[in-house]
Amino acid sequence: MHIRQITANKKEFLNLLLLADEQESMIDRYLERGDMFVLYNNEAAVAECVVTDEGEGVLEIKNLAVIPSFQRCGYGTTLIRFLFEHYREKCRMWLVGTGESPLTIPFYQHCGFIYSHRIPDFFIDHYDHPIIDNGRQLKDMVYYKKVNSFNI
Repeated sequence: MHIRQITANKKEFLNLLLLADEQESMIDRYLERGDMFVLYNNEAAVAECVVTDEGEGVLEIKNLAVIPSFQRCGYGTTLIRFLFEHYREKCRMWLVGTGESPLTIPFYQHCGFIYSHRIPDFFIDHYDHPIIDNGRQLKDMVYYKKVNSFNI
């Protein structure tokens, strides 16, 4: 297993990106300004993450996805640990926004994130179709934060 930073042709990983953010036009809003990392199992890309610099030492995880057949095997946690270490000197706080998903919220809490705030109706206002997770329409973007610490 190894992690590579992707600096060109990021759209080659669109299928992975779409697992976490299912509208390509929304991905386009952050992909080029973000740092992208891909985790490989042997030579197969099984997980990816895009991180943006929001200024003043705040970094945001904009997209984190693991191929479904590799989920719950530690790949997402491995990526998060890598990011915490990689940005240790640059970051004072992490942010991540997500829908109210029974799968993603516990994952981020496990990684040490705590509730920060929410943006009401984000998914309704910014996506051209309903975003359904576990049979439930997502409405609000819920933000979690973590003060810089790479130990999880």
